[in-house]
Amino acid sequence: MKKNTKLILTAGALAAAALVISSCSKNYTPLETVPAVDLNKYAGRWYEIAALPQRFEKGCHCVYAEYTPNPAGYVEVYNYCRKNGPNGKVKDIRGKAYPVEGSSNSRLKVQFFWPFKGDYWILELDPDYQHVLVGSPDRESLWVLSRTPTLDDAVYDLMVQQAKSKGFPVEQLEKTDQSCYK
Repeated sequence: MKKNTKLILTAGALAAAALVISSCSKNYTPLETVPAVDLNKYAGRWYEIAALPQRFEKGCHCVYAEYTPNPAGYVEVYNYCRKNGPNGKVKDIRGKAYPVEGSSNSRLKVQFFWPFKGDYWILELDPDYQHVLVGSPDRESLWVLSRTPTLDDAVYDLMVQQAKSKGFPVEQLEKTDQSCYK
């Protein structure tokens, strides 16, 4: 084996070990998801009402995601935002979401860049599929989404309380500017 290949493999193994140790060092209670999700009902556009700050969403306004079930068993994902203001340059990306086996579609692995996948867990879902709380088990990602660009304050407050009860740092939530749709 070449010296460079060994070095790359060793660095990769060390990075993976650090990631495992880091995720294990946080003592979170197991994160409950909704019992089941009908991906055909979930399909369509969801507007971001609020989110925990994410590096890839920095400066984003007018954020939405569209989900389209694919007959091959995954969900096509399209994320959209305008950078640095409601009239800013469009930033978008396409990916795929794969249901986690045994989760009845309430847990998905989303992939925008191979081989990396992120957790997309549906934590609370309106029975009529009008608003949803989505997060990750490490409590570092959280989104409040709605079928409309605005959400009733009482519904929003309830969703924030639900997220808080699940251990998310809701004091860090940032509301998303959806002024392009008003």
